Amino acid sequence: MKISARNVFEGEIENVEVGAVMANVKIKIESPELITAIITKESVEKLDLKKGDTVSAIIKSTEIIVGKE
Repeated sequence: MKISARNVFEGEIENVEVGAVMANVKIKIESPELITAIITKESVEKLDLKKGDTVSAIIKSTEIIVGKE
């Protein structure tokens, strides 16, 4: 897969929770961290996402929030 985004993390699906319209997909990346993606149910079905699949989490830089205490 070739894309222009630079914020790409490879990981394994930890869990998929499918609702009526949206789905919550938890992706375990290389470190012990977990990324949660809220995507449409249609996307989960189209990609046939399930626990244990290897996927890429691609993050749009306009959607990243940086915080500091």
